[in-house]
This record gives sequence, C-alpha cells and structure tokens, in this order.
Amino acid sequence: MPRTSKRTAIFTESLIREMSRVAAQHGAINLAQGFPDWDPPAELMQAGKDAMDAGRHQYAVTWGSPELRSALGAKLTRFMGVPVDAGGELVVTCGATEAMMVAMMTVCDPGDKVGLFTPFYENYSADAILTGAVPVHVPLHPPEYKFDPAELRRAFASGLKAFVLCNPSNPCGRVFTRAELLQIAALAEEFDVFVLTDEVYEHIVYAPHRHTYFATLPGMAARTLMCSSLSKTFSITGWRLGYVHAAPSIIAQARKVHDFLTVGAAAPLQHAVVTALNFPASYYDELAAKYAASRDILLGYLDQTGLSYTRPEGAYFVMVDISAFGFADDVKFAHWMAKEIGVAPVPGSSFFAPGENRYMRLNFAKKPATLHAAGERLLKLKRG
Repeated sequence: MPRTSKRTAIFTESLIREMSRVAAQHGAINLAQGFPDWDPPAELMQAGKDAMDAGRHQYAVTWGSPELRSALGAKLTRFMGVPVDAGGELVVTCGATEAMMVAMMTVCDPGDKVGLFTPFYENYSADAILTGAVPVHVPLHPPEYKFDPAELRRAFASGLKAFVLCNPSNPCGRVFTRAELLQIAALAEEFDVFVLTDEVYEHIVYAPHRHTYFATLPGMAARTLMCSSLSKTFSITGWRLGYVHAAPSIIAQARKVHDFLTVGAAAPLQHAVVTALNFPASYYDELAAKYAASRDILLGYLDQTGLSYTRPEGAYFVMVDISAFGFADDVKFAHWMAKEIGVAPVPGSSFFAPGENRYMRLNFAKKPATLHAAGERLLKLKRG
C-alpha cells in the first residue's frame, strides 16, 4: 500500500479536542476546550430559526452573503475607526480556523518561513506545515509573556514571508501594547513581511488594557490579513462563521483559496448573524464585563491553591505553572488531573515549541456555577 503524506507525520491531533474527550470519559468539568456553556443571545437564536423557516438552505455567495458582508463591514468600520469596503475587503469563512488557513495559503509558497510567537494557538504550526511553510518560533517569555526585540528582529531577518500575531493572545492572555505592535509593524515594513493576525478575542479585553487593530497602524493595511470570527463575540463557536479582512488585491486571491477549500459557510447562519452584528455598543461592554467576572471567579480559586499563574489581560484563558507537581510529562498530568481532580485542562506543551512541560491552560468561558464547581475541585491541588 502507498504511504500517507509525510506532512501528516509532523504534527499530532489537537490536544485541546483530545482533552474534551478525556473530560467526558472521566466526568470531569471541561476547562480545556474554549467554548461557553450558555446559549447565544435569544434574538440571535430566533434569527437562526427564522432563516431556516425562510428557506435559506442553499449556497450563499461563496465569499459571503452580501447582507452579512455589509453588516460586518459596518461593524468593523465602527470599531476600527477606518472605512472597510464590504464588497472588496472581506471573505467570509468557516470560522477563524479556516480564515487562518486561507490567509496562510494566500501569501505563502512551500518552503517559505512563517514566524510564530510561542506559546501559540496549536493550529498555526499545523497550518504552516499543511501549507508547506516552515515555522520559525519567537519566544514570549513567561510569566509576563513579553518578547525580546532582538530575538524578534533575528526572526524577521531570517527571511520570513509572513508573521502570525494573535492579539489578544491565546493561550497566554497577553494584550500587546501599541508600542509593541509598532515594533512588529516596523519590522514587517523593513523586511517586507505579511502579518496574519488572529483577533477573535478583540472584544474580550480587561481594563486598563485596550485592543489595537493591527491593520490600523501606519502602513499596515496593505500587508495585514486580519483573521477573526463571530464565534467568541456572540457565543456561537459551533456556527463556524469567520472572515478574512485585507486589501482588495489580497482578498481577490484569498477568495479563490476559500472557494476551493470549503465553498462557503452555512447560508442560514450567515443570514441570522446579521442580527447580532447590529447589536448596540452596550452589548460589547456587557460581554467584557461578564468575562471579567468569570476571570475573577477562577483566579480567586487559583489564589487559594497557591499555584502560580499569569493574570490574563484579554481572551478567556489562564496559564498555570504546574512544575511543583513534578510531572515530566504535562500530558500525563492533564489526564491525571481530569481523572483524579475532576477538572480537565489543556497541557501547555500543546502551545509551545517542543521541550516545554511546565504549564496547563484553563478556560473560564463558563457560567459562574460551573466555575465555582470547578474551583472547589481545584482546591484539591492546594500547595502546603
């Protein structure tokens, strides 16, 4: 029999999704996979039902229905503070996961180098490998998860074609400052590099931190491919609605890639989510406040355990240092924790270049009752 492709041997299946299965196996509370345990807004659910009843069952325009792109363009214009051309600067994708794959395949050829901050969301490295590109890792140094400008410059100078920037960052919760983003922008300009941004947590940011859209920085609109989704903002991770925003010349190429990857996102859900994109500004304020309260619940229990962690500035994850437990293998620790403690984390090695086993990631996109139940179990980890 012929062999499967060599690229599939380079990476493993998602540890995040694996830990969800482990949680179910042991009846553990799933703080691994980042999805909320509450329903989306009632108006949005009703809009979904209405779209089904209205017969929206066939293909939409492959790069997104005109109604959705119009609403999305208006929303982005409002928050970014720059005009967004819904007709020429957007392609709707099957979640931000496809958006990043589209972005990478649009700008990279086999053998090109793609820079990644580490820790990174696990898909980015796999995306580079599937594209035929070579990942180049740049460390964010714990516990503050800040980069060394000299290390970043060396990576750009090594001949990058693109650099991936997740802001706010999954898994470490960093919200990069404007000054840091300007350093990245200057290097992108100097070395003529595309910047692929993952900004899915744009509205989950905790005061006093603020989100800066990378494409709005001087000179960056022409070289930025912004990948985002509606999943986290509207609590619809299963709807798989994302998008790429970029200059028209780039989007013209990205639309071709998207067309042959998935054809298009679910038509009735595209129609329904227009309702959510017209929510008032107060919705976003309430969303951030809700997640801030959830963060404080989980961190309160972690404080009682005595474990070290990095306080998230954005997103809904916290990185916890587990080195005190003496496990040489953080995957084994995660399985032990799900079985014996009753809470499932993600082993930190999922997010780092090889050789890092000191961390676990917990998510707090859960109801207060769920977090309190998980917190009571986490107290079993209390260090004397």
